Amino acid sequence: MSILARASSLIDPLLVPVKKSAFAAAMNLPPAVQRRIVGKPVTYDGQTLAVDTQIMLALMKVSGEPDPSTLPIPKGRVALLRQSQLGGGRQEIGSVRELWVAGFKARLYTPEGVSGNAPLLVFLHGGGFIFGDLDSHDAPCRLLASESGVKVLSVDYRLAPESPFPAAYDDSVAAFRWAVEHAAELGADPARIGVGGDSAGGNLAAGVALAVGEDCAFQLLIYPVTQSEANTRSREELSEGFYLTADFIAAATDNYLPEGIDRRDPRHAPLYAEIPTSGVAPAYVATAGFDPLRDEGEAYAAKLEEAGVKVAHKRFADQIHGFLNVVGAGRTSRAAVLEIAQVLRDNL
Repeated sequence: MSILARASSLIDPLLVPVKKSAFAAAMNLPPAVQRRIVGKPVTYDGQTLAVDTQIMLALMKVSGEPDPSTLPIPKGRVALLRQSQLGGGRQEIGSVRELWVAGFKARLYTPEGVSGNAPLLVFLHGGGFIFGDLDSHDAPCRLLASESGVKVLSVDYRLAPESPFPAAYDDSVAAFRWAVEHAAELGADPARIGVGGDSAGGNLAAGVALAVGEDCAFQLLIYPVTQSEANTRSREELSEGFYLTADFIAAATDNYLPEGIDRRDPRHAPLYAEIPTSGVAPAYVATAGFDPLRDEGEAYAAKLEEAGVKVAHKRFADQIHGFLNVVGAGRTSRAAVLEIAQVLRDNL
């Protein structure tokens, strides 16, 4: 290792607290000051990007923060974790317990004052099926649990390319079924166990809800991937500049769905699944106005509704993909997640 590389490896960890404090300071400036800094509003489809999100994107650009998909996968996982923790902050929660669920690491978040026979959400993290873990989604799981009064069980399923499709799907279904069977151990009401996730995790949650039928009480789908075949208008027009990029989507898809896999397999593409006319859990689908996955998430909400499933859909018009992870910095993203937490409280 060169002297420069050694110096960098020693200095960079020391800069992390500085980067975090500078980021937090910029994100908490008054909106009028943020607007003067970033200039003209960004608009699309009659929507205006939240100014705190606009300044966050600008900060990431000037800081040289890489798109994780441009890095070798091990380094990309580290980069995504760093970015998630930068935006997540420290969220208080009654208690956190590490455990194993169906052979996988998991984390149970219990809100203050909540004990046995409580509602439970089995949560599946995002990250394109190749990134993400319990730590990358620790902050939003804490906030969802504490603000909803619902226990959250976050599960660390296998990732590609080490374990390609259908490994993540199989793990997610197994984890949910384990939670139902071990409800008493988790202090959960077996009649009030739901499934949820964001992005790739939203895709897996949708698959679980279809697989387990009436065992699932509610499905919370946050900007879910619902297909990997069609290039929708939002995928085309929002492919650069809004955090989730076309390159990231391509890297995730190619690693998770190797050559020869049918990209319309309903275990991966719920948009092409046959939806039963009964027995499917009520759904809440959250999408973001500046997200490449917006159109397919909304198409899936419509498909569920057409099949007779009770569906509520909310487009957070001023947000980008990944807002779930920005609960410790962004005012508008945190407000969106608090609204989702209220939905969780009302439905479980």
